[in-house]
Amino acid sequence: MKVLVLNAGSSSIKYQVFAMADQQVLVKGLIDRIGEAGSEIASHHQSLERIIQHLQASGVTVDAIGHRVVHGGERFHQPAQIDADVIAAIRAMISLAPLHNPANLEGIEVAQRLFPDVPQVAVFDTAFHQTMPPVAFRYALPESLYREHKVRRYGFHGTSHRYVAQQAALYLQTGLADLNLITLHLGNGCSATAIAGGKSVDTSMGMTPLEGLVMGTRCGDIDPALHFYLQRETGLDSAALESLLNKHSGLKGVCGVSDMREIQQRAEKGDEAAQLAEAMFAYRVKKYIGAYLAVLGKVDAIVFTGGIGEHSARIRELVCRNLEGLGVEPDWVRNWLPTDGVLEFQQPDAPLRLLVVPTNEELEIARSTATLVLAPSAPTSPHSP
Repeated sequence: MKVLVLNAGSSSIKYQVFAMADQQVLVKGLIDRIGEAGSEIASHHQSLERIIQHLQASGVTVDAIGHRVVHGGERFHQPAQIDADVIAAIRAMISLAPLHNPANLEGIEVAQRLFPDVPQVAVFDTAFHQTMPPVAFRYALPESLYREHKVRRYGFHGTSHRYVAQQAALYLQTGLADLNLITLHLGNGCSATAIAGGKSVDTSMGMTPLEGLVMGTRCGDIDPALHFYLQRETGLDSAALESLLNKHSGLKGVCGVSDMREIQQRAEKGDEAAQLAEAMFAYRVKKYIGAYLAVLGKVDAIVFTGGIGEHSARIRELVCRNLEGLGVEPDWVRNWLPTDGVLEFQQPDAPLRLLVVPTNEELEIARSTATLVLAPSAPTSPHSP
């Protein structure tokens, strides 16, 4: 079976085709600047036509298509085979993810027109976190806001957290249902998740991806009353405040740049703003580890993933330092070892395992798509573009 994975953004589409027999990538690419001034690509429809041309030139046919969809609300706990009802539900949730769901939906609708006979599946970033209990997902606000406006914590990066949890279980040779994990997805966007018996029971992102850890351009946790203060003191309206907190804060707000690699280069040269940004980033992760150790009671492993989590030994060291009293006992030499796969870096007799597990959200989407399409009630015949 061959699965095409599409990740449609407002001005870009990432795509990969997986041969599921050995889970190898057959074709991959990125089309960006869609609809922008000077771009040769005017629309998502034209982008999908380009992708079809690439597949045909490569001699690749596809049997199913998996779409990344950011927000599935409370309705979607699992991937869903796309039909008119699913499309209507995704459209109804645009208010929860106005920057992402419209682009995801456009990718789906264009793909349906160009691949009319190919089964297509929506895989939701929020689905993995739908196992959170009310004590974790509810805000301490009037119940009517939850009941009438769906104000609650949803969490994101669920596809990545699910994938690395599964990979950690394979590495540890233990059933996922028998493991308690803290997974840390650290990249330009960052989130931490507490996983009990294979299920998400708490996560750092909230109703939107703005809550939680310090990120590349997002502030993470702040005093909610800061909004009112800034409106009074600066005259910023709600749109300007939303842009400030999402696009001009986080690492960028503290030191002027959002790329951790550049920040660390500057920090090593004595740049105080870069040193502070790096320290704040690691400090917030450390706080969430402490919180989730308390939530879970017993933790088998802490898993680092994402661009920073996988590649920055320096951040892992800052995060793990001085946590020995909580069972976190790193081997600092092993932490710096290069690896293409899973890296384990705790002391030999430490009670808690420390793992670096590369994430692969596209492969997880492909797996979920194949599993759903090959289910007994789903169509299984191959199709070509």
